[in-house]
Amino acid sequence: MRVLGIESSCDETGVALVEGADGADDAPPRLLAHALHSQVAMHEAYGGVVPELASRDHIRRLVPLVRQVMSEAQLALADVDVVAYTRGPGLAGALLTGAALACALGTALGRPLLGVHHLEGHLLSPFLSADPPRFPFVALLVSGGHTQLMRVDGVGRYTLLGETIDDAAGEAFDKTAKLLGLGYPGGPALARLAEFGDASAFALPRPLLHSADLDFSFAGLKTAVLTQLRKLGDAPCEQPRADLAAATQAAIVDVLVAKSMRALHATGLKRLVVAGGVGANRRLRAQLDAVCDARGVRVHYPELHLCTDNGAMIALAAAMRLQAGIAAPQADAAFDVRPRWPLDEA
Repeated sequence: MRVLGIESSCDETGVALVEGADGADDAPPRLLAHALHSQVAMHEAYGGVVPELASRDHIRRLVPLVRQVMSEAQLALADVDVVAYTRGPGLAGALLTGAALACALGTALGRPLLGVHHLEGHLLSPFLSADPPRFPFVALLVSGGHTQLMRVDGVGRYTLLGETIDDAAGEAFDKTAKLLGLGYPGGPALARLAEFGDASAFALPRPLLHSADLDFSFAGLKTAVLTQLRKLGDAPCEQPRADLAAATQAAIVDVLVAKSMRALHATGLKRLVVAGGVGANRRLRAQLDAVCDARGVRVHYPELHLCTDNGAMIALAAAMRLQAGIAAPQADAAFDVRPRWPLDEA
């Protein structure tokens, strides 16, 4: 079973082809080829994603990327069995571009369609790594405006343990980067600057670090950074900016690590999966590796090039759902998207 996956939820255009196992074989699907175009350079001039520009660029990129993937896989479109696409959540216009292409391909090829939840794609993306996890596990999902802890007992079997009540970790990175005058995207820029800073130079809060629940809150951290910047004056020199970046990163990572360990303790599980763009952060990986090793916990990550939005995770999620028998592709080209879509409704 070959699944073509299309991702167009925000500012990355991704296409991929995976091959899933047939019958009782529960081996993870295999990635045959994938291609990705990032819109970072286009949006950088505006300091963030411009939805209309994102949609137009998806339209330009999708068909060439499909051709590239099929060429790299040395297969024809007729060899595709199912066309999967990101149904939501995401920018409505951007989602519609991917859905439109999927519906067109499905109609032209006579192939069924399957709409995929974007966050489920991130959640399952470590199954494409060299060290795939096994169910059950706790998942730390840190992608864009989402920071969630989930108990994952199988494909489609997700229990929400905690989530952000205001700013997510990714938003805290991006908003702090903007305050520091860094470029877009802010998260990676802040992480690079933090490498030259002293995280102990500023005492920043760790919101909800000691709360009894597993929820997150990072809005207060952004306010604390703004307060420190005002104390430094209108034009702080480079070293204090690097120190503030390092302190911000340390505060975010400390909370993510502590809450993840608390979730593992609460569930009694010994396996952690980290997924989403923030999961590529080197300090986060280093601290999680150290703490998990000390506690006898296995930790799994996606490959670095699959941490951001991509078509591979969409094709994978569709293939795993089909392989598990919990989803049936649509024979008709139902043209719909869900810009807002809770994961537990997937």
